[in-house]
Amino acid sequence: MKAGQDWLKQANPALEQFTPQGLEKMWPTMSAEAMEAMMGKGGNPEGLDAKTRLLLTLMGLTIMGAQAEAQVRITVRHAVRAGATAQEIADTITQAGMFGGMPALAKAMELATEAMQESEDE
Repeated sequence: MKAGQDWLKQANPALEQFTPQGLEKMWPTMSAEAMEAMMGKGGNPEGLDAKTRLLLTLMGLTIMGAQAEAQVRITVRHAVRAGATAQEIADTITQAGMFGGMPALAKAMELATEAMQESEDE
């Protein structure tokens, strides 16, 4: 790991200050309409809507331990844009905590809170 970091510093000194959150902030949040068309009822009118799919994704990420921090925050950000409320997000994480355990629940809730706060600030 250290050798890779040293190589990156030599290749591009600006990367020394790079963080995963920096890349995450460059990832655009799709519009609710685009999400619905691509991952919701646009492709399958009888299927799940985009908001439900995103909440299910959040549940899976939480059960896996909420270790994929950027993915949890991005999923929450998109779920909010798709119409999910803070209560729906909290309920999803709480339900997932029954399978993933309390550490996963606590970590996912912390990440979701950060993402929702950032969404409010925009």
